[in-house]
Amino acid sequence: MDEAMTEPVQTAPFAPFEWMLSGRYLRARRREGFISVIAGFSFLGIMLGVATLIIVMAVMNGFRKELLDKILGLNGHLLVQPLESPLTDWKDVSDRIAQVQGIRLAAPVVDGQGLGSSPFNASGVFIRGIRSQDLTNLTSIAKNIKQGTLEGFDEGQGVAIGRRLADLLSLHAGDSITLVAPKGAVTPMGTTPRIKPYKVAAVFEIGMSEYDSSFVFMPLAEAQAYFNRNNDVTAIEIFTSNPDKVEQFRKTVTEAAGRPVFLVDWRQRNSTFFNALQVERNVMFLILTLIVLVAALNIVSGLIMLVKDKGQDIAVLRTMGASQGAIMRIFLITGASIGVVGTLTGFVVGLLICMNIETIRLFLSWLTNTDLFDPTLYFLSKLPAEIDAGETSAVVIMALTLSFLATLYPSWRAARLDPVEALRYE
Repeated sequence: MDEAMTEPVQTAPFAPFEWMLSGRYLRARRREGFISVIAGFSFLGIMLGVATLIIVMAVMNGFRKELLDKILGLNGHLLVQPLESPLTDWKDVSDRIAQVQGIRLAAPVVDGQGLGSSPFNASGVFIRGIRSQDLTNLTSIAKNIKQGTLEGFDEGQGVAIGRRLADLLSLHAGDSITLVAPKGAVTPMGTTPRIKPYKVAAVFEIGMSEYDSSFVFMPLAEAQAYFNRNNDVTAIEIFTSNPDKVEQFRKTVTEAAGRPVFLVDWRQRNSTFFNALQVERNVMFLILTLIVLVAALNIVSGLIMLVKDKGQDIAVLRTMGASQGAIMRIFLITGASIGVVGTLTGFVVGLLICMNIETIRLFLSWLTNTDLFDPTLYFLSKLPAEIDAGETSAVVIMALTLSFLATLYPSWRAARLDPVEALRYE
């Protein structure tokens, strides 16, 4: 009976005394100040790494989403171009395509380049002829009219221009813009440029500087006459209900066209641009992951130094009956605490910055008196951030995994420490 009572009782894993010792090792005293500094830097490194990763990935996602919305809000998801003969039957073809299930809009367009000028300035422009009802259905334009109106667009000889172009030429709704096309009337002396003034019926702003500074919308019939089109169009812009599944519309659109056509989807038209964005995003993720990795290595070095410093403590604990597993768990908790708290703090900081990124940008611009996000350089008028739950979770899981792995070797070394050797020179 007495022997049974004197048998050592095995404590459960992660017992309160293991957590207590881990907490004491994290609160370094003056003699162990250097180890505390290393732990602090490890915490800061993981926090900054996680926060930076979340912010950068959110901004890259925001860029892609905003640019995609702006580009696909103005350009079709599928472009139908004629083969063998001009698109003189554009009205019938567009009507048939519009009947296809999943097609939101089939808009015949006449595209051309020219020069827009006013008494104050001049700039190259992209002129698009489009029907009034189609322009009204382009919500990116119709819902962002800043001056004038699109009512009666087909009836007059007015045009709609972007806000940045209007500012560049010092024009307002009701003023006149002179458009110059390189190919105009054919004379015995050759082809002369076509120069014609148009009233500015509306000024729009979609928030993408490239479009706001170059696009001019003109009534379709007027564009056909202006560019010497013999009752045909350049192409038919098709807007689908789901741009990500544009491939499934190819066959049905080709059949509905009822004539030889060539189809180009938005991914082919913008492949270079979006591929570059994807590559940049992946590279940024790899580079910023190194911050978290360096912080994890700091945990390794800090714990190894802590194990060396606490060698005699470990030996005493072992002689008092603490198992190798208990010693290992004590240092595992110590290192993992730095990683977990750092990761969670970085997660919160990253989310807060993402949710207030435009306010922070405006404040920093005011503080430094510089434009930190030039719309003419980045295409967009404000800094976007789109938090993706899957990516953010992956960042958090990666940081926690690295932090946990970093504690394994020092904890194993602590558990393998021979108490006799540790106490020999005490």
